Amino acid sequence: MELTETTRDSSGVHNLAFQNDSEDVDVINREGLGDNSQRIKNSRNKKMVHTNQEDEYINIESDLRENKRDSVDDEQPRLKGHLEKKYDKVCEFCKKHKTRIHYVIYGILITAYLAGVIVACSLNFQRALPLFIITVLAIFFICWDFLIAKYEDKIAAFFSPGERYLEKQWFWLKWVLCAALITTIICWLIFDTAKQGSRPLISFGGLVMYVLLMLIFSKYPTRVAWRPVFSGIGMQFILGLLILRTKVGFDAFNWLGIQIQTFLEYSDTGAKFVFGEKYTDHFFAFKVLPIVVFFSTVMSMLYHIGFMQWLVGKVGWIMQIFMGTTPVESLVAAGNIFVGQTESPLLVRPYLPYITKSELHAVMTAGFSTIAGSVLGAYISFGVSASHLLTASVMSAPASLATSKLFWPETEKPTLTLKSDLQVSKGESNNLLEAASQGASTSILLVANIAVNLISFLALLAFLDSALSWVGSLFDYPQLNFENICAYVFMPFSFMMGVDWEDSFIVGGLLGYKTFFNEFVAYERLSKLIHNREKGGSIYINGVKQYMTVRSEVIATYALCGFANFGSLGLVIGGLTSIAPSKKKEIAGGAFRAMIAGTVACFMTACVAGMLAVPGLEVPCHILLGNAFNSTGFPANSTELVECCQQLFT
Repeated sequence: MELTETTRDSSGVHNLAFQNDSEDVDVINREGLGDNSQRIKNSRNKKMVHTNQEDEYINIESDLRENKRDSVDDEQPRLKGHLEKKYDKVCEFCKKHKTRIHYVIYGILITAYLAGVIVACSLNFQRALPLFIITVLAIFFICWDFLIAKYEDKIAAFFSPGERYLEKQWFWLKWVLCAALITTIICWLIFDTAKQGSRPLISFGGLVMYVLLMLIFSKYPTRVAWRPVFSGIGMQFILGLLILRTKVGFDAFNWLGIQIQTFLEYSDTGAKFVFGEKYTDHFFAFKVLPIVVFFSTVMSMLYHIGFMQWLVGKVGWIMQIFMGTTPVESLVAAGNIFVGQTESPLLVRPYLPYITKSELHAVMTAGFSTIAGSVLGAYISFGVSASHLLTASVMSAPASLATSKLFWPETEKPTLTLKSDLQVSKGESNNLLEAASQGASTSILLVANIAVNLISFLALLAFLDSALSWVGSLFDYPQLNFENICAYVFMPFSFMMGVDWEDSFIVGGLLGYKTFFNEFVAYERLSKLIHNREKGGSIYINGVKQYMTVRSEVIATYALCGFANFGSLGLVIGGLTSIAPSKKKEIAGGAFRAMIAGTVACFMTACVAGMLAVPGLEVPCHILLGNAFNSTGFPANSTELVECCQQLFT
């Protein structure tokens, strides 16, 4: 072994401290040289990559510096033009005086509207009377809301001494009021029976019978609070008296019914465009169901602008004040006048988990005893009186609370007792067009539900009638069908509403259709009876009565105006359970009782209508006049002829 010098070449460094003569050392040295050369190549490649990356990094940095210099140049203050300065001043002024500008714009619009109303009234006051009444009502409620919002505490303090005095004297004052009420009812029944006959007296007896039946089968008969019961029946009677007996109320609701009927006819434009000129050939599918879509769209728009919440709140507040019910059940009962039984609880959705069992029963009863505004238009298109349907919807709201508090009295302490504790939920749409689109889309499920239920129920009814007819033929009674069975079951109830005895069998069958199927089937049958009466002809054909009297039709219209049927029972349980899952057990346990209470509420509304309905002409005017002109002598009943002439002249 001998010492050698260190060698250095361009490709790397190779240092051998000692040189070994053995072959192993030479092999090792050669392998080391090969490894070093490979590492040198790899390091060169890495240097090239790093060099490229550094070049790219330098390019990116230079671009960023250039962009930064450009942005700095852009941020340099520049001189604004004259118009731009004026525009900035105007924007600043508008932001500073935003509220005042809004007031000025509203003032100009209101002034222009009032000027238009004055001009219209001066040109033809009779023609502009509806606009004038709507304007007066709008001004009244705007002032009312303003005063209540600003001076509610002062108004409450002003009336508090009278309230305290009534509380002190209430023990003997309530007996005086009860005695006065009973005396008034007796006197009214005597004079009205002498004028109208004994049929209103039967309706009054039916009302008392239904109250007693509800008391007997009540959940807690000894704990009934009678204020909601009597107040609800009293509100029913007052509403019926104003609408059915006074000329102003009757004309107002009759005018409102005509306007709604005219408004709903605008759905024909969309139906004609989609289904063609002969859309009326398929009356129900292409004429009735588009009305449901149209009405659902309008209701969604009214909810978006807040009108429906305002209207429901006012009606609920009135019922809460007069009946002493809680805000939740009052608001839901008021909402059911306009929307369906699964939509109205959404108004108080956050509060449903905290309501008592009695309140929950009242919420479900209100849904069963009224109908939705969307299907109201469909029933009107059948030919049922629009004014009576509107009256029934309004009258059944207090009746639902009365029957509910009688059938399931309050035994717990409600959590929410003040209206200020309640906040009505608003729509989820962002603008009016979105609200209209959502309303139309929401109606798809409702329209499909109506269509498939009618198909299935009518098919099932046809099969059931065929089976019952076969069973009846075994006993020489092939006329046996589902309607006959229901007629015998419900005939006593229909007679006690004030229906003529000859018609009670027919109305009993309609009540059976409504209870076991749905009100669509029942109103469709009722519309056929109404059309048969309007056409005239023989009352009996082969021993079967073809139409009823006008009084029986009116009472049947009120009795059928509700969602109380077994199909809606499942709908209510499913809908409310999805809204308030914590109340699932209470909902399932009280739904059937709520359906019975809703049915009785409709029957009580029909009794009040039977007490107050004024009998009209039983035969249409054109048929009566035709018979009068074709007869050789003057007709015996000239009073009906004079009424016909007056109606035609009007």
